[in-house]
Amino acid sequence: MSARDEILGRVRAALAEASPAVAVPAAPRVPDRGDLVALFDERVADYRAVVTRCAAADLAAAVAGALAGASVVVPPGLDLEIDGAVVDDGLTAAELDRIDAVVTRARVGIAETGTIVLDHAPDQGRRAISLVPDLHVCIVDVSQVVPDVPDAIALLDPARPTTWISGPSATSDIELDRVEGVHGPRTLHVLLVG
Repeated sequence: MSARDEILGRVRAALAEASPAVAVPAAPRVPDRGDLVALFDERVADYRAVVTRCAAADLAAAVAGALAGASVVVPPGLDLEIDGAVVDDGLTAAELDRIDAVVTRARVGIAETGTIVLDHAPDQGRRAISLVPDLHVCIVDVSQVVPDVPDAIALLDPARPTTWISGPSATSDIELDRVEGVHGPRTLHVLLVG
């Protein structure tokens, strides 16, 4: 027996004697789809975001209502007609700054944290369009809502860039006064479809 094997044997023996039985907790209850969507709605609203529930057939009208006549940019793969929308074809930051709003879809919504994740697929566009305009209208289908962060990570491709959004952009860096819109959109309007 080598010295290594002897030392490891002593460690194993000591651990076996010192380790009490560990109780395995019961598996957490997975909420039903209705509970998940209600929790997501509640948590997103807690961040001072606007949440509007609508049916798929009413989505175009809900988007128009959220925009209220604002100028808007959309990603090239949005697949939703929006009157007067500019399709992003690589607009500069200055050009995006002159646009009031952006409409995107989301990759996933996280119920526990009220977080929306974009993975910048064609229906979500590049990161700049979700950060520069002052209003972000984000479409989340109820089927995209998952219970928690690990559930969301399991759906994401680690090779793709992601943007995690928990409410409108806000900071309290200066004298602990809350200031919105410093690092992204001042207003987040989530359209929860289904």
